[in-house]
Amino acid sequence: MHGDAVALFFYSDLFLRHPDTRELFPVSMSAQRDRLLQALGRIVAEADRLAELGPFLQDLGRDHRRFGAIADHYGPVGESLLATLAHFSGEDWTPDLAAEWTSAYQLVAQVMTDAAAIDARRNPASWDATVLSHELRTFDIAVIRVATVQPVKYLPGQSVAVESPVRPRLWRYYSMANAPREDSTLEFHVRMIDGGPVSMALTRSTPVGSWLRLGAPVGTLTLDTSSRRDVLLVGGSTGLAPVKAILEQLSDLPSPPRTHLFAGARNAEGLYDMPDLEKLAASAPWLQVTGCVFDDPDYRGERGHLPDVVARHGPWTGCDAYLAGSTAMTTAVASRLTELGVPAYQIHVEDFGWSES
Repeated sequence: MHGDAVALFFYSDLFLRHPDTRELFPVSMSAQRDRLLQALGRIVAEADRLAELGPFLQDLGRDHRRFGAIADHYGPVGESLLATLAHFSGEDWTPDLAAEWTSAYQLVAQVMTDAAAIDARRNPASWDATVLSHELRTFDIAVIRVATVQPVKYLPGQSVAVESPVRPRLWRYYSMANAPREDSTLEFHVRMIDGGPVSMALTRSTPVGSWLRLGAPVGTLTLDTSSRRDVLLVGGSTGLAPVKAILEQLSDLPSPPRTHLFAGARNAEGLYDMPDLEKLAASAPWLQVTGCVFDDPDYRGERGHLPDVVARHGPWTGCDAYLAGSTAMTTAVASRLTELGVPAYQIHVEDFGWSES
């Protein structure tokens, strides 16, 4: 109900009480406020389902190491969070409610700090990556290949936060477009967002030889290796990246399941990776690739919105579905699959809408 005012109050209180924490955050706090609200919203919504919330909090704890966050910072953050809740709750804020929130925050902080401590024994707080190639596939989409000195241990479908020296302390999450490789190379598909400082820096100001900084891998859009079902992969625009990484993982299996990948875009130019996908399909009899556009009357392939195109090629009830892209796209495709009888536990989603900047 109070929207941005909650995050504004929280950070103002935190920086007034503990000025030393200000250096952990970027100069511009607008994106950071949005991320706080998203995280708080999820924590509140799933507070009574710790088994589901646990992996998210562990990811959050590991990922916060890139900011220089340490266990000592969680106390000040808790003080300001409770002060914020008290301020906006008004007369509804009671000692009992304060005690419940204090207990809940302590549990959240413990899960995050434990995950960070375990990760610190295994991995660096962040990874430096050197840009090996930078290809502008369209006016607003770049494919960037980097190499890290230390390998990043991740699962295909996961993402990492990326920082450019051109925009210090500003981070944007991008999914790796490949499965882990022995040469420690990673490929990112970056779409320039209007007004997005990180995406603009990566697409326009990241020459070969420059460096980027990467955070810890996060995300749960990962292949269910115990399943024997066929696989449906759906990527909208650069949401193709994580499903392409999963596709690479599938191709390494001794006997890959039948797989159908749908790549969607506004127009033919937006299908920036189709030559590579078609090359993969030509050598993999178990794989079918379909590109579709919804605003290009001259395109000779599939036309229409992704949910409709995917539905036309069904049924998908015997498949595990992995969807990645904008909020509108992933929500619409997931809803259509549900209508077609695909069980919810077979639908896996990575919604990029929350992280675009």
